[in-house]
Amino acid sequence: MFIHWGPYSLKGVEASWPIMRPKGGPEWGKLVSEPEYRELPKRFNPVRFDPADWVHLAKQAGMRYMVFTSKHHDGFCMFDSSYTDYKITKTPYGKDTLAALSDACTREGMPLGLYYSPPDLNHPGYRDTTKPSSLNWNGEPTRPDWPLYLDYMEMQLRELLTRYGDVALIWFDGLRNQKKYDGLRFHKLIHDLQPATLINDRIGLQGDYATPEQFIPAAIPTKSSGLHGTIDSSVIKASNNVPAAEDFQLWETCMTINGTWAHNPRDIEYKSTTQLIQALVETASRGGNFLLNVGPTPEGTIQPEFQERLQGIGKWIETNGEAIYGSTFGPLQGLPFGRTTAKGNTVYVHVYEWPQGGKLTVEGLVGKVSRVTQLSGAKRLSHRQSGRRLTIDGPAEAPDPHVSVLAIELRQP
Repeated sequence: MFIHWGPYSLKGVEASWPIMRPKGGPEWGKLVSEPEYRELPKRFNPVRFDPADWVHLAKQAGMRYMVFTSKHHDGFCMFDSSYTDYKITKTPYGKDTLAALSDACTREGMPLGLYYSPPDLNHPGYRDTTKPSSLNWNGEPTRPDWPLYLDYMEMQLRELLTRYGDVALIWFDGLRNQKKYDGLRFHKLIHDLQPATLINDRIGLQGDYATPEQFIPAAIPTKSSGLHGTIDSSVIKASNNVPAAEDFQLWETCMTINGTWAHNPRDIEYKSTTQLIQALVETASRGGNFLLNVGPTPEGTIQPEFQERLQGIGKWIETNGEAIYGSTFGPLQGLPFGRTTAKGNTVYVHVYEWPQGGKLTVEGLVGKVSRVTQLSGAKRLSHRQSGRRLTIDGPAEAPDPHVSVLAIELRQP
């Protein structure tokens, strides 16, 4: 679960971007000026925020970790930083939201990662704050104040890594020219303070994993594919090739349920539960993790449309989770009717379009098949194998309304 939340939810606009690109559409800037945006913390009071509810919903959805926006590009801190007054504890709410969420995650055994923005439009060391943010939001590293800003980053990261328990990952979002942040310095800091913390690829270094945004790569990412630090969907071309394990690139895609990251009551173009489950399967079939976003309301709740879809995904996971958790990319890519994942000596076939009459033919499978099981209902299915062609006799109707999963067990991995 990815969580984008802050005072900007009061206006139903994206985090930070309204002051970076004020001439954009309603979700970017036309609904709020920069002076008004800067005043929003004065009336931010999420009195219905219950972190236990958030963690419970994430667990209902089958999610295995959460990532919270501790600070977005606007510089507002959703934690009680000692180095700024532009923070949650200086709002009418007055409490440390990150501390509450961290405590709830610890109680429930839910790993918590932290999004931290290297850009900070509020800090005078990052940019000349006498100018509108739209003029210099990429930062000004040639100014003599820049080293002071990097010191500020270090002090805040030390706070995050020493006050809030185990941090599963740091999710940087460095925007353009990420090398200006001296990534080696902050990699070392994180590794020194919490050696087990993973680091993404958005601070000018490769990091532990790549982070495509709002798209799923068209092929299994490899270390030579150049996916690092990019949100360009054109980097990886469509391919059905399966790489060697040592060339595989760890990755995680982040995606929204509607079209926006932050709470936006005007954006009602929600992806369906089926679309989201298929996005999860597409991601898992190429070896990735799926980081699905919610934008909580100004009161601190998660809207019913999001809850309904997350709970729907969770119900599907209850039956089919073994085909997702601990799996990696499948040996058969680009099947016309679905996708595959793999774990040990089992290949999982995720069927989007159930064949008429229930007879499914899988081409290209290497190895002798010992058993085929329909996960929904745990029903064993008869099958016939001829070389690399496997014919499975399934039920006439699709076992699952979203994605039906068959487990094909091989005699050898």
